[in-house]
Amino acid sequence: YKSQHYKAHSVVLNGTSSQSKLQNGGAERPGRFTFSSEPNVEDIRRMQAQFTDERDWNQFHQPRNLLLAMVGEVGEVAELFQWRGDVAEGLPGWTESEREHLAHELSDVLIYLVELAEKCHVDLPQAVLRKMALNRLKYPASKVHGSAKKYTEYKD
Repeated sequence: YKSQHYKAHSVVLNGTSSQSKLQNGGAERPGRFTFSSEPNVEDIRRMQAQFTDERDWNQFHQPRNLLLAMVGEVGEVAELFQWRGDVAEGLPGWTESEREHLAHELSDVLIYLVELAEKCHVDLPQAVLRKMALNRLKYPASKVHGSAKKYTEYKD
């Protein structure tokens, strides 16, 4: 399963290889890193559904199994950071091979998350919008700016 999964990561999207997108964050933009606009979450859901259907794996992809697989992939991401100390944004000092490995593992996490949301009938983009609205209420910028306290520690 894993080796087939990795082959799916090296597909060419819109004539641009995943490698070049990895190197420039989807575009050459100054300042803050941004993602490519494609594929979107629904595209990812559709691609994974097709991948799973073609292999007759839906029988194995129940919510519990997807959750456990995703947690395993999160563990693989954690292993890449383990024992490195603080890692600066942009991963200076990481080799291209290490960055590619991280991209693969993060992709696995996202793929499982999207499939889990699908199996649980959670519209992930809409859920994110609702959650961000709740977070704005729990963490108003005027109260929490520059602080890492939990929302229960702030006084009205």
